[in-house]
Amino acid sequence: MNNRNLSFWLFITPALFALTTVVFFPFLYGFIYTFTDWNGLSATTFLGLENYLAIFSDQRFIDSLIFTIKFAVTSIVIVNVVGLSLAVLVTQKLKISNGLRTVFFMPNLIGGLILGFIWQFIFISGFDAVGKLLNLNFLQGWLSTAETGFWGLVILNVWQYAGYIMIIYISYLQGIPQELIEAAEIDGANGFQRFWRVKFPLVAPAFTISLFLTLSNAFKLYDQNLALTNGGPYGSTEMLAMEIYNTAFSRYDMAYAQAKAVIFFILVAIVALTQVYLNKKREVEL
Repeated sequence: MNNRNLSFWLFITPALFALTTVVFFPFLYGFIYTFTDWNGLSATTFLGLENYLAIFSDQRFIDSLIFTIKFAVTSIVIVNVVGLSLAVLVTQKLKISNGLRTVFFMPNLIGGLILGFIWQFIFISGFDAVGKLLNLNFLQGWLSTAETGFWGLVILNVWQYAGYIMIIYISYLQGIPQELIEAAEIDGANGFQRFWRVKFPLVAPAFTISLFLTLSNAFKLYDQNLALTNGGPYGSTEMLAMEIYNTAFSRYDMAYAQAKAVIFFILVAIVALTQVYLNKKREVEL
């Protein structure tokens, strides 16, 4: 083994050790417990696939799954459209571009719980006050229905992550050769044509990264859901991560909750890997 290989393994060994002890072994132990009646302290009976079969008739889990998928699809589209639009805006030759980048990115630095409580105040008190002042009924009683609770979560998520996704798009937009833009200008292309025909295909790799990040973030959202709606009203805005947490720590059904978590992991892995594969294929076509 040469010095280069030795230094490589010396640097990577602590990370591999941490990954194995903190992620791999807990996941393996958790997977084994899903076949038992584990209550968090002990497992006395082997149940086979009973926990997994029960999930398919658990209406609360199914409702949370449908709500999470609906939220994820909506959030992914809006976050990426807003993030790309902000990136295009701040890469223009504006005097306040650097200031705008800071302002747009700042929400990402605030914790999810704090953001949730801030937006809860805005939706409940701010929207209600404006609604009464302007006599707009749809602004009153936000978060009191499943529909407004859903859009409240979407707005919060977009406000927090659009700035972060903007940074990814900026890095790709700034990497586009200026000669291509100037050539398109000489050929008479207007601003929209330059963006759609030149810039958009060249930022295709950014879509793969951004879609993966927004997808994984949307599916595992928990703290914003807890702070903003806490699953209410009547569990109608309870997302999958919160439903699994409540199964484990409110109903103390640990093995069943662990089985749900395994299903959740498999679902997110399949969706994420499929998305990356399709986007990589699309990059070549563009």
